[in-house]
Amino acid sequence: MTGGGLLVAGTTSDAGKSVVTAGICRWLVRQGVRVAPFKAQNMSLNSFVTREGAEIGRAQAMQAQACRVEPTALMNPVLLKPGGERSSQVVLMGKPVGEMSARGYHGGRQQALLGTVLECLAELRGTYDAVICEGAGSPAEINLRRTDIVNMGIARNAGLPVLVVGDIDRGGVFASFFGTVALLSPEDQALVAGFLVNKFRGDVSLLEPGLDMLLGLTGRRTYGVLPFRHGLGIDEEDGLRVSLRGTVRESNVSPPVGEDVLRVAVCAIPLMSNFTDVDALAAEPGVVVRFVDRPEELADADLVVVPGTRGTVRALEWLRERGLADALRRRAAEQRPVLGICGGFQILGEHIEDDVESRQGRVEGLGVLPVRVRFAREKTLTRPVGEALGERVEGYEIHHGVADVHGGVPFLDGCRVGQTWGTHWHGSLESDGFRRAFLREVAAAAGRRFVPAPDTSFAALREEQLDRLGDLIEQHADTDALRRLIESGAPQGLPFIPPGAPA
Repeated sequence: MTGGGLLVAGTTSDAGKSVVTAGICRWLVRQGVRVAPFKAQNMSLNSFVTREGAEIGRAQAMQAQACRVEPTALMNPVLLKPGGERSSQVVLMGKPVGEMSARGYHGGRQQALLGTVLECLAELRGTYDAVICEGAGSPAEINLRRTDIVNMGIARNAGLPVLVVGDIDRGGVFASFFGTVALLSPEDQALVAGFLVNKFRGDVSLLEPGLDMLLGLTGRRTYGVLPFRHGLGIDEEDGLRVSLRGTVRESNVSPPVGEDVLRVAVCAIPLMSNFTDVDALAAEPGVVVRFVDRPEELADADLVVVPGTRGTVRALEWLRERGLADALRRRAAEQRPVLGICGGFQILGEHIEDDVESRQGRVEGLGVLPVRVRFAREKTLTRPVGEALGERVEGYEIHHGVADVHGGVPFLDGCRVGQTWGTHWHGSLESDGFRRAFLREVAAAAGRRFVPAPDTSFAALREEQLDRLGDLIEQHADTDALRRLIESGAPQGLPFIPPGAPA
């Protein structure tokens, strides 16, 4: 296989494109294929820092792990980080280049980036045997087709075959498949090779008559039916989720090692970023992680996490409006564990000087950590390594805020006062020894007879998860046909389905 490719599109957002892309990547690499992931344009508040100091979407970093290669900026040349309902920070080749409204971006800036996107894809295709590309939203967003660089725009320019994924668990998957194709122009339709059903529950034989009718209606086959499986998601990309209150992060099903469980409450602040930081906690047997947005939900928590955010001042205001700010101060005074990460760390400090993100100047923080924060125009993007609680720690930093720590006990790049901890480091809890040591401290402070499992390896759990995705593709997709599609492109003579894209 030389320079093959495929675009995994979806009937909707959250149809399973990221998971399917990762699964195809892991299946291919197990077949000895040198493969890389690619997403031309990603909108996400969950990002990652590559070794060369470039910021990309976390989903692409996970897909690179599925490929067993090091992630690079080539794999996600354009990243949009929402700062509100109508504007985003534009990150190009891993570096921020400014804020832009949605109208301004789709009005011309996006199309201007097509050349960069195609160059990155060409470089990857020249280096790897295959590149599995992920689309965004739906390819049938007819209002955005003119400037599209992530769905049919890149498929057309790069000659990529397209596989459309549909989430049958939502219902209406046949109408979604048919409508997606029927709203594309003849030139775009010629690249749509077929469909993949995701999250199916039940007897596949009951679905087959519908798949046969879909083939008759569209002239396009279904390449597989993936069964519903719990806990198979990879790092999420939903950058504008307003609230995750009540959502329980998928936890390890193993029973706790000690006599007690440990309850973790994560404040679901606005524009929450890199909330994947708590995945490593949820992976620990006996740790229950829950997202909350009410002060009373902190009452029985053994640990409260204030996560990162793309709007630190806005999140601070939200915490005050909800009564959570006072609840956090009370916890700190009562020596009950609180962990602030990145924006959450800044919120716990004395004050913030922000002329960059919110442009509100000086804003008072919660005052529970001896930290003063000044927002710099240049973003810090690093992969630090250090030590805390006697254990080696690795992490990554993505922030404009510069912290002046003038007290407390040093903790990574931040500090600790009593049982309140703060750091800019994302990903630190993925370091197994440090995570266990931290949880022992939390359990002791909370008076819980919780004992961290001695052998939980977060990296190994991630590998197992990626292998399960590869197994799904291998066992439930027509891999011979999928490989032909990647090697040779879309079949010739695919029929046009009217009415096609409007003029």
